Amino acid sequence: MKLLIIDDERSIRNSLKEILMDEGYETDVAEDGAKGIEMALKEKYSVIFCDIKMPNMDGIEVLERLIAEGVDSAVIMISGHGDIDTAVECIKKGAFDFIQKPLDLNRILITIKNATDKVSLVKETKILKKKVYGQEMVGNSAPLQHIREIIDKVAPTDARVLITGSNGTGKELVARNLHQKSLRSQMPYIEVNCAAIPSELIESELFGHEKGAFTSAVKQHKGKFEQADGGTLFLDEIGDMSLAAQAKVLRVLQEKKLSRVGSDKDIQVDVRVLAATNKNLKEEIAKGNFREDLYHRLSVILISVPSLDERKCDIPVLVEFFIDQICAETGMPHRTVEKDAMQMLVDKPWTGNIRELRNVVERLLILSGDKITASDVSSYVY
Repeated sequence: MKLLIIDDERSIRNSLKEILMDEGYETDVAEDGAKGIEMALKEKYSVIFCDIKMPNMDGIEVLERLIAEGVDSAVIMISGHGDIDTAVECIKKGAFDFIQKPLDLNRILITIKNATDKVSLVKETKILKKKVYGQEMVGNSAPLQHIREIIDKVAPTDARVLITGSNGTGKELVARNLHQKSLRSQMPYIEVNCAAIPSELIESELFGHEKGAFTSAVKQHKGKFEQADGGTLFLDEIGDMSLAAQAKVLRVLQEKKLSRVGSDKDIQVDVRVLAATNKNLKEEIAKGNFREDLYHRLSVILISVPSLDERKCDIPVLVEFFIDQICAETGMPHRTVEKDAMQMLVDKPWTGNIRELRNVVERLLILSGDKITASDVSSYVY
């Protein structure tokens, strides 16, 4: 664990450094706020001690700069007897805690422990959110930049969005980003894969059922629309939904109310619906497989996700991203990709899109040597 002390008084910063190093903490010091900020941006510190009263740049300014720059260290303010009101103000601005002078060893050690526990909890929360909601979309290609711009404009509204694209392109990720950037981001985000649910069960899954509504209905069940109340419902592969279920979804979108299977009672719901499909819904409408009125209800905003072959320039960035991700998850040693090997990956047709690319990267990490070479790509990428 690495700590930083920012204090203009040499005696205080040196004595605090000695105390912390005696306790086994790796500790750096900075003689003023500007130097401390510079060091905090270059190094990763778990905890930063910062004096409140310093010339040129005081502790409040340092704290504000650290927060503005996205430094996620726990900042502990060092205050004199006359600085208590200021220290409390620092807490309101984002400091973890403050310690009064003269410095007490036990208080310092307890505060460090509490601060590091908080930092660990924040990191775990971020990891959990990534697992639940997915990561940001990776890449800098023009099609992806266009999708990001649409998401930024549409997410804060309640407009319904229809996301189209081939399997494995990342339609689910677009939906998650829309939810995360929406005003409903703190409310439930519920996913339903319409293709994975048998047609006879889709209505119960979406709208719920009452006890005894059918043979296996041994208790009341809330459907996905009710579970998503106040939040977002993502209907993936909606092109595979039965016409009967489509009619009920249309009613919910029109009237914002539903009735469970086996009940005539109406239940009000406030749900933003996002939908995705790998089918051409206009062709499905022509065949009689999809309701045209539902299509128009769902497609207020249309987002078409490009295939990986349409954004080849993103492949090197995605490969590096997947290497970092897989190595972090599995503990495998990090490997670099030789230039000619990377070019082979860029040139390969990716019919399975991003999902296929991730699987290939994982395969190469498992089967390759210290580096991923062109020979590895030739041998293991089919």
